[in-house]
Amino acid sequence: MKLVRIQVLGMLALLVAACASAPIHYYTLVSAGDTATAMPTAAPASPRLQFELSRVGVPAQVDQPQLVVREGAQRVALLDGDRWIAPLGDEVRAALAADLARELPGQDVTGLAASGKAVLRIKVDLRRFESFPGAYALIEAAWTLRGPRGAESNAVLECTTTVSEPVGLGMDALVVGHQRALAKLAAAIAGAARSAATPGSCP
Repeated sequence: MKLVRIQVLGMLALLVAACASAPIHYYTLVSAGDTATAMPTAAPASPRLQFELSRVGVPAQVDQPQLVVREGAQRVALLDGDRWIAPLGDEVRAALAADLARELPGQDVTGLAASGKAVLRIKVDLRRFESFPGAYALIEAAWTLRGPRGAESNAVLECTTTVSEPVGLGMDALVVGHQRALAKLAAAIAGAARSAATPGSCP
């Protein structure tokens, strides 16, 4: 009886050790080199287009700490060992803010005190955020662009952009695919905003 109990305890110890040693990988949608521009900072001395990017909405199905991936037409999986470093909506917003600052070029002044300069207002809601390892990373975004406060034109532009990027196997390739997709979305928004810093037409 004592031998059986020792064996059971030994097996439990091995299981606990195996679970404890399982690594958790954390991912970010902010590309390397963009970290410095991902968060709002004080407006620079040189004149640049200023913009406010409101909180980004993401589909409830993927608004999880874990990466949610497709395994076919009907099945999805939560990857407990692969997680976002921050809530997905915050990750998407940080990536877009960095990409927009580079594409416009401009400065994210969200949450900063008013400087008296015109501010372009941008709102983005993701309708789809699909991850299919070895196949594609897809986003579909509805976005709104409002003319700068203080400008004569305060026009509103409402658009929808869908981007699908082919990806290789592995989570690293999948996350890079989403980074590329968000960069293309930012380029589309910036392209519409660049004309005299007022909304033009949907790309």
